[in-house]
Amino acid sequence: AAAAAAAASKTAFRGAAAAAATTRSLRGAPAVGPRAPRTEVSFLRPLRSFGHGRPRSVAVAASERGPRDDDRRRRSASSSATTATTKTGAGQFSAAAPPSILLPRHRLLSSDVASSSSEEGGASASSPAASAALLSGYDLTRPDCNVTPNIASRLGRNLHLLPDHPLCTVKNVIYDYWTSSLPANGDDDDGGAPSFALHDEFSPIVPTIENFDSLLIPPDHVSRSASDTYYLDPSTALRTHTSAHQTTLLRRGLDRFLVTGDVYRRDEIDASHYPVFHQTEGVRMFTDDELVAAGVDVASEEDKRTHVERDLKAGLEGMARALFGDVEMRWVDEYFPFTDPSFELEIHFRGEWMEVLGCGVVHREIVRNVGRGNQTGWAFGLGLERLAMVLFDVPDIRLFWTEDERFHEQFRGRGIDVTFAPYSKYPACYKDISFWTSSASSSSSAADDGDSSEDDDSTASTTTNAFHENDFYELVRDVGGDLIERVELLDDFTHPETGRTSHCYRVSYRSMDRSLTNDEIDALQERVRDGAELNLGVELR
Repeated sequence: AAAAAAAASKTAFRGAAAAAATTRSLRGAPAVGPRAPRTEVSFLRPLRSFGHGRPRSVAVAASERGPRDDDRRRRSASSSATTATTKTGAGQFSAAAPPSILLPRHRLLSSDVASSSSEEGGASASSPAASAALLSGYDLTRPDCNVTPNIASRLGRNLHLLPDHPLCTVKNVIYDYWTSSLPANGDDDDGGAPSFALHDEFSPIVPTIENFDSLLIPPDHVSRSASDTYYLDPSTALRTHTSAHQTTLLRRGLDRFLVTGDVYRRDEIDASHYPVFHQTEGVRMFTDDELVAAGVDVASEEDKRTHVERDLKAGLEGMARALFGDVEMRWVDEYFPFTDPSFELEIHFRGEWMEVLGCGVVHREIVRNVGRGNQTGWAFGLGLERLAMVLFDVPDIRLFWTEDERFHEQFRGRGIDVTFAPYSKYPACYKDISFWTSSASSSSSAADDGDSSEDDDSTASTTTNAFHENDFYELVRDVGGDLIERVELLDDFTHPETGRTSHCYRVSYRSMDRSLTNDEIDALQERVRDGAELNLGVELR
């Protein structure tokens, strides 16, 4: 009878899942008309930093970008509340330490990574010297470090600094627009200081205080969990956004600056998601003299904010035209912890609406905390990969990391007037893996049950090792490197009696440079299975 009930439950679940998948697919379609402002956003959603969204008009986005985004983030938010081992007060994470939900994982796999992924731009494709220099003094075997060898190998690559690389090309268009749109600061004989200070050189290794606390991101925010952020130690992380340098530069007295760099986030795996991507951030603060010259009443905070908002939107619309031409645009109210008010700019490009960037008026508390009094200004941020994928018709985000000359020769000396011609037609190789999670308190089941209680230490201790899908994604990528094209959840099922949850994932392997053999993929998949069982506490089916 129990078996029959379980079978019936599973059949019903699969039918509901199919309907939900259809609904999610429709929900993921690009907007084609005016959209209601989204102003009510909880602090306990994942960090929506500038430039984190993915392109809605990329050709592969509708089917490849992961229509489970909303559900995944909802589960992540709930999971973060049940997986903390460091707590302060009523169930909040310590500001100095991330939620400790990761044990030392993937260590047994690291020796295999270089051999399995070197040809595909994996762990051994970067400059070992650059990576080693940046990570000098950090112990990647620490139990509270979740930076894998694959991620460590990406430090120092600096794609945004490589001449003729499409990311560098997009960055240069943005820099040229802003440095030419405003006069230089000062009136010295040499023209004064540049209108915008340009910074491409900052290390991606930052204190968590600068990455989170200085930007008013609360201690219990899900973005601070070890399932979302790469930590070298409890107080040091790989930056999750270039906004991590904002308060440092404001304290130096800079009024105008642009910052570009590589940023790191643990995320799902598909054609438009990658754990390393690149952002450009811009900030402009206004002096009283500038405001008075513009006819603003400096004694009125409302007048100042209105002027700054108008200047921000006009400038960003001009930047969008510099990149995409004369396109239709619209503004959407948004929420970011570090700007108030906050907005997103969307453009109508090639028949679809696409989010381009996030922006807003710098939060008054941030301005006061850096010693700038009542000064006001704006900030924006955008993802270079997002724009480059759309501008150049690049179908897979992994291509930006390739060293294949067939990719790079298409962009050499051609600016932004390039349409990428795919050169790879190699087939994918699919492998499925199914397993039971260790308990009913996995990230998915905890969220679905709405159970995020941290009222007692026993709950925290039993869920410390709860399964989180980002941990699985990280393990798969660490094994397969850039051979991994996509990881997709095909099915999940909760047993009606035991409460245990079963997950079935499909791992898609594809090389952009050669055909793969079934034998080599079988070997990689076996390491994925071994690693999941050994390091994630799951029971293979």
